[in-house]
Amino acid sequence: MEMVILTALGVGGATIIGSIIGFIFKKISHKFSDIVLAFAAGVMLAAAVIGLILPSLEYGGKFRIVTTVAGIFAGALCLNFIDRIVPHLHKFVGSDMEEHNGNEKLSKVLLFVMAIAIHNLPEGIAAGVGFGAGNTSEAILIAGGIALQNVPEGMVIIGPMLAAGITPRKTFFCAMVTGLIEVVGTLLGYFAVSVASAILPFALAFAGGTMLYVISDEMIPETHSHGSQSGATYALLVGFCVMLVSDVLLG
Repeated sequence: MEMVILTALGVGGATIIGSIIGFIFKKISHKFSDIVLAFAAGVMLAAAVIGLILPSLEYGGKFRIVTTVAGIFAGALCLNFIDRIVPHLHKFVGSDMEEHNGNEKLSKVLLFVMAIAIHNLPEGIAAGVGFGAGNTSEAILIAGGIALQNVPEGMVIIGPMLAAGITPRKTFFCAMVTGLIEVVGTLLGYFAVSVASAILPFALAFAGGTMLYVISDEMIPETHSHGSQSGATYALLVGFCVMLVSDVLLG
């Protein structure tokens, strides 16, 4: 349990670390953020497949294929449903913000922050479910991939919020809240599969589906929208291979 709490704090704290970097470097180039985000996408992709989806098949029993496929689509559809009912921006492009002023500019920034917060909950749940499977090294790798992705997220929200007129204190508070949401998600995921181990195969696949959805719907399009497609693609492959090698070495 102590390891779960420490990991939850680490996953949520990664967003705060990213926000601190964002305060230091307020003008982060799209190319740099795209490369870092693509690397994180590769790590998360490997974590979703190796740490969540394959274990789901392993623990699924007689109906493992049906359970795993159903869980993957349930996770993706859940996030898609949230995207539809909660108003938010999918992407943030810094140049767009410069074309607006006043309340409209502020509302666009806050919607972007809300988008990050929305996806932090299921990402945290994915980290917690990994611990519920009982494989600590695998769970730590999953949490590490999610935490790595949280760093650039924390970085990119600072500059726009400050530019929109939000005070540094409130800006940091908003970043901290998005990180705390992930801490809550991690604990929820862990307790859910601990209380009802029968749902573990479905929960693992569900968590994997949410991660695949975020990677495909949010991360890859974002990294390919600023002219850095080639570098982002190779960064994703590097991230995937790093996670793959780490899994073999730690396994």
